[in-house]
Amino acid sequence: MKNTPTKIIFSDLGILILLALIRLCLHLLTNGQYGFHRDELATLDDARHLAWGYVAYPPLTLFIARLALEAFGPSLVGVRLFSALAQCVAMVVAGLMARELGGSRLAQIVTALAVAIAPLSLAQGALFQYVSFDYLWWVLIAYLVIRLLKSEDPRWWLGIGAVIGLGMMNRYTMAFFVAGIVGGVLLTQRRRYLTSVWLWGGVALSLLIFLPNVIWQIQHDFISQQFLSSIHARDIEIRRTGGFVIEQLIVGAGPFTIPLWVAGIYYYFFSPAGRRYRMLGWMYLIPFLLFTVSQGRSYYLAPAYPMLLAAGIVLWTQYLAKLSIRWARFGWGSTWVALGLGAIFSGALMLPIAPVNSDLWNISSEVHDNFIEEIGWPELVATVADIYATLPAAEQAQTGILTGNYGEAGAINLYDPAYGLPEAISGINTYWLRGYGDPPPQTLIVLGHPREGADSLFKQCDLAGHITNRYGLKNEESEDHPDIFICRGPRQSWPVLWESIKHFG
Repeated sequence: MKNTPTKIIFSDLGILILLALIRLCLHLLTNGQYGFHRDELATLDDARHLAWGYVAYPPLTLFIARLALEAFGPSLVGVRLFSALAQCVAMVVAGLMARELGGSRLAQIVTALAVAIAPLSLAQGALFQYVSFDYLWWVLIAYLVIRLLKSEDPRWWLGIGAVIGLGMMNRYTMAFFVAGIVGGVLLTQRRRYLTSVWLWGGVALSLLIFLPNVIWQIQHDFISQQFLSSIHARDIEIRRTGGFVIEQLIVGAGPFTIPLWVAGIYYYFFSPAGRRYRMLGWMYLIPFLLFTVSQGRSYYLAPAYPMLLAAGIVLWTQYLAKLSIRWARFGWGSTWVALGLGAIFSGALMLPIAPVNSDLWNISSEVHDNFIEEIGWPELVATVADIYATLPAAEQAQTGILTGNYGEAGAINLYDPAYGLPEAISGINTYWLRGYGDPPPQTLIVLGHPREGADSLFKQCDLAGHITNRYGLKNEESEDHPDIFICRGPRQSWPVLWESIKHFG
């Protein structure tokens, strides 16, 4: 008998997709708030210059960004549609992991919902960043490993290898998950796959996919390694990495689902049913240890929690099925309450729903700076345009815009069509690689630099304006370096000056 549309919709997969579509609608309704984040502005600007590598990241997210720009232009909702879709697919795949582990329909639904309300997942559905897609690749790899271990079909290594290659083309922290996979093979009976042509075929496929970026790195003296070392040293210095272990209780899956993912660790390492899938336990534990020792940021490990949640929820629902009706109802009631509280906690803090400067806004801004970094960019560009308009036409033709960070450069280049400004240049990351133009500018509108910094680069700098925003909100732009200068006469030749302002951020 053929499947009817009704049967398809109310199948296990159909329900998971329906839940994902509901979440997608939530993102579509809220993602137009505030403005682009400074990281999004850099990503979109880099996407205008497609290449096989960039200083701060591999190219895959930039290719997606270019597709978003071609399809929707500089639309907040349009650009963020792709990251929201990635997170929605991840919650569906997590539900399918629970199914492969023997979970009931309810176990699959609870798993998908638990992943959907994870703080990082919600945040990354509301931003366009490489972290959003990194999350999906980790979840998809875990699902493929489960299929491999359940079926004992080594051909799954080709799929695993392909996704690893895509993951490495998206974010270099994929290497830590690969270390977990390697460890999971060596430390379990899956060592027998070391003699499988399919495993080595998967390795070759991943390397082939990643090869263009490797060649780019070679051509650019492995500049991304310099960037990563610099950023890591900065994070340690300003104590961004100090709470890695404790923050796993909050960032990875949220505080209200801790018992469920802890049960997942138990499932993989100690339960009889989980013995077949012990490799996934190592795929969590090894990256956890590596990130702890290397002092990684707490959110780096967040994509590993869906595979723990899937196993833990399967174990929990199977346990509830053995209880009396009274105790089973209590267990399920506790589960739904935990999910509800988790949704309120994560949604209130991570979704862009709070009015600017409201109590909720202030609370969320104490937890993270995502929303603060989305305020004021159009006003910044309008101010620069007003300053540019004061220059004589002949001087405008020889004027450039020098910024101190990628948010400023990205904003100017994104909103430029409305003002006819020259393309912004900067000494940061890939902007430095792209250079200062030929011929170099004679007059510079300089922002993102303090007075002493601007004076050290140019012979004459005059204060021309200030960076503000319509909310009077204090953020990096309005508080740390609000002054805008018109500068003339570089103190050094342009090649020497350009080398002196090279920096990572």
